[in-house]
Amino acid sequence: MSNKIATRDAYGKALVKLGQINDDVVVLDADLSKSTKTNDFFKAYPNRFFNMGIAEQNLVGAACGFAAAGKIPFASTFAMFATGRAFEVIRNSVCYPKLNVKICATHAGITVGEDGGSHQSVEDISLMRSIPNMTVLVPADGIEAEKMILEAAKFNGPMYVRLGRSAVPTLFDENYEFKIGKGAVLRDGNDATIIACGIMVNEALVAADILKAENIDVRVINMSTIKPIDTELIISAAKETKAIVTAEEHSVIGGLGSAVSEVVSENHPVIVKKVGMNDTFGESGTPNELLEKYGLTAKNISDKVREALK
Repeated sequence: MSNKIATRDAYGKALVKLGQINDDVVVLDADLSKSTKTNDFFKAYPNRFFNMGIAEQNLVGAACGFAAAGKIPFASTFAMFATGRAFEVIRNSVCYPKLNVKICATHAGITVGEDGGSHQSVEDISLMRSIPNMTVLVPADGIEAEKMILEAAKFNGPMYVRLGRSAVPTLFDENYEFKIGKGAVLRDGNDATIIACGIMVNEALVAADILKAENIDVRVINMSTIKPIDTELIISAAKETKAIVTAEEHSVIGGLGSAVSEVVSENHPVIVKKVGMNDTFGESGTPNELLEKYGLTAKNISDKVREALK
């Protein structure tokens, strides 16, 4: 765990790499390119960048046109507006005809910080995974984000990639392999399993260290594909450990915790406890203050593991 980088920064760099290797890649933004980091692509390939203005439904609609014409469009804005304001267009114009549109939304979760509850998207995973034909990805760090974007360009079909504003610890090295639809066991253990996504993967690893000191042996899984979820990996965790705790910077309703619970309840029931936003909006504050206040920390995860094992 070395230097910190925001997944939105890694996204900007990955787009530039993609621009070099694939002339069909185009990037669209809703007047937030400095924040979403798509301006990196604009500087390198101005003829393939389109600022659609503050018009998110139009942003997604135009991306559909590019996809129908054989291009690979990456459409970006804040997660709140990409998934909320443009939901109907994503459903009916992207997913229904199964167009090859990549919706890469930044500023997801409460670590948007001072922008407050109106801009903190804690429902986006739930919204996106409920739509047929949609693939949903959440990187844990900058390295995974970059690999994810390069894979997204090769993948044919609708995709939602959830990216963050704040710098997060680097967990992986360049040898890390990201595969769509596959989770990764980052640490083995037999007592309980923590399944996490996004910024909560680092917290899960810290929680595992806390619990190890108490002789509680915890498996940690990075579930960077929320849909299609790695059913096989979840079932093996349910069979081989006594309880599962999920951790996400998202509502506990409809997100990773719900997806894991669905798999477990149908295949091998064990206790599942969830760490996430408990049916509440966020508020304005620094990212660390908010993570503390809403219980999205390694301490909260380790508490839940102890609770689950009781």
